[in-house]
Amino acid sequence: MGEEILLLTEDKMEKAVVSLEKRFTTVRAGRANPTSLDGVMVNYYGVDTPLKQLATISVPEARQLLIKPFDRSCLNAIEKAIFESNLGYTPNNDGETIRIIIPMLTEDRRIELTKQVKAMAEEGKVAIRNIRREAIEEIEKLELPEDVEKHQTNEIQNLVNEYNKKIDEKLKEKEEELLSI
Repeated sequence: MGEEILLLTEDKMEKAVVSLEKRFTTVRAGRANPTSLDGVMVNYYGVDTPLKQLATISVPEARQLLIKPFDRSCLNAIEKAIFESNLGYTPNNDGETIRIIIPMLTEDRRIELTKQVKAMAEEGKVAIRNIRREAIEEIEKLELPEDVEKHQTNEIQNLVNEYNKKIDEKLKEKEEELLSI
């Protein structure tokens, strides 16, 4: 039973790291990346709808995004949603598509983005600690002999250390990407 808890705990921690990696992709590093628009919600006929459900997003050039809506009538709503998303993008509407030229990042903006990434990494570590707490509670419920319980708890702590190290490595990679010009 304790081994099942360990496997389940490791699986949850792996999912937490994968989730963090996905969040890291939304932080842009001066290159055009369609995932940077994943959080943009468009008011489409009174319903907040994710942008990627309303249009195709492509990268025709290294620093440009091209958004082609499936329904041209929502072009203005898409433009407004991108502008209000505070991503630092200025959408250019040509009547059929929206082009976004990705501006070069200033040094201040790079530092601000690294702070955001550090906060995301800390949230990932908090998630790992919460998973550890839940796993230890589950082990305590099993009422195992004290030495077995202690061994299981140590195993869980080893997993926490391993996944915190992975988070630190991902953070370092993202920081280097953001700070390189």
